[in-house]
Amino acid sequence: MSQPDYRHEWMRQWRRAAIALAEVRQRELAQMTDATALAAAERVLASPMMRAPPQSNASSGLVEQQRLFQRSRR
Repeated sequence: MSQPDYRHEWMRQWRRAAIALAEVRQRELAQMTDATALAAAERVLASPMMRAPPQSNASSGLVEQQRLFQRSRR
């Protein structure tokens, strides 16, 4: 199979997979109850990824960086 043919076949497979996954997603969302949706949302919001990072300093360091650059120009 030549390179362009391989790429076209690969794209066709991914398009079919995208359609199939969209159908599964729609079916699962249609079957979801309010209780399961609420439980899923609570799991996401309780995730460690949703917590705010620790605030070690109030600055991003950009002001300090600019101050150092200004000093090096002198």
